[in-house]
Order: sequence, then structure tokens, then C-alpha cells
Amino acid sequence: MVYNTNVDNQSVETEKIMVFDEKTCPVTATMQVLGGKWKAILINAIYHTSPARFGELKRSVKGITQSMLTQQLRELEEDGIINRKIYAEIPPKVEYTLTEFGLTLSPIMLSMAAWGKEYRMKKVVQEAKQ
Repeated sequence: MVYNTNVDNQSVETEKIMVFDEKTCPVTATMQVLGGKWKAILINAIYHTSPARFGELKRSVKGITQSMLTQQLRELEEDGIINRKIYAEIPPKVEYTLTEFGLTLSPIMLSMAAWGKEYRMKKVVQEAKQ
């Protein structure tokens, strides 16, 4: 009998166990920034209309209240996703733009949009079959 010493001497790979938790999962970190009903919509709106004014965002994002818009914009600013620029005018003028770091979300948002379109089409086809 011939022994293949190369095979016999290979180390046995141990199974790699992946542990996911909310503190270390990078997807969770992303979802903390993008999660919720309004943040992705606001990031998308600011990306497409930049610079965006508060009133424009209020009109273009259907269903959001003024207080919720203010809260979400503040959170996005705290997370370093958007810049808020205040002009010393009367009436006050405030513009929102994506930060350089916020712009790094562009490929993610575009991928999410493409996936969302595909998902919606799939749902339409499924519903038509029923």
C-alpha cells in the first residue's frame, strides 16, 4: 500500500465559527445609521437635490412631520452623514448636503434602490399570478 505523505501530513483545518452580535456586526452599525422609516429617504433626497433646504425636504418627503424631519436631520448630522449650513439671512436659510463620508453611502444606496426595484417587480409578478 502506498501512503501519500503530503495528504497524511496536512493539518486539519478547524471549523471557523462566526459570532454575530449587535456590538460587533458591521451590518448592524450600518443599519443604525440608515435604519428607521425616514433616514434612507432623507439621505436619498439630499443626494439627489443637494443642497437641500428644510422646506424642500418637508415638501418632497411625503408624510414626515416637521418635528420628525428635524430629529432625523439632527441624527444624520451627529453621525457625520450630512452637513448643515446656516446662512445669516432673514428669513433664516439652512441647507443640507452630504458630507464626504456621507457620499460613501452612494454605492450602498444605489444598490439598495436596484434591489428594491427588483423586489417590487417580483412582488407585482407574484400578485399577478394569484
